Amino acid sequence: MPLSPSAAAPLARVRTLLQAALPVLLCAALAACGMFGGHSDPGSVTPVSDAGYTDPNVASPPAIVPGTKQSNTQQEAGASLQVNKYLWRGALETLGFMPFASADPFGGVIVTEWYSPNPGSSERFKATCYVLGRELRSDGVHVTIFRQVRDGGQWTDAAPNPSTATDIENKILARARELRAQSAG
Repeated sequence: MPLSPSAAAPLARVRTLLQAALPVLLCAALAACGMFGGHSDPGSVTPVSDAGYTDPNVASPPAIVPGTKQSNTQQEAGASLQVNKYLWRGALETLGFMPFASADPFGGVIVTEWYSPNPGSSERFKATCYVLGRELRSDGVHVTIFRQVRDGGQWTDAAPNPSTATDIENKILARARELRAQSAG
């Protein structure tokens, strides 16, 4: 049964109103999606830490990471190392003859720049050191050495002496033990 012209007019107005309001309602619904904490910006996440927890093997990192002039803002905020403080300091001191590209005391990673023992040398070295835990253990540090040699003006990768990484790991461990003994005595 067809609608009378007097009944069809209000339905046409409702349809026109819905067609005009639908895009506005969809925009409002999409805008509300981020209103309740659905932020995708990683900078907007606030880290949570257990300020009451202290570990005797964990220390605050230096305010200035050696080899850089950047302040350690996480240390200023009261965060603590997640790696053994003696291994960390031992690694910094042992690798200190090489310039640091980065040193992350919270992740326990030190990366050096390329280093040549002698100016004009035809070989150069780079090291990556991982401090792996909170305990002073022989398997708590891992060093990887990279070596390049100059061949016709270009640097090419070459195999380092296999004992070099182990020797550096042993020196880091020895220095870490010395630091622990000094702090106990």
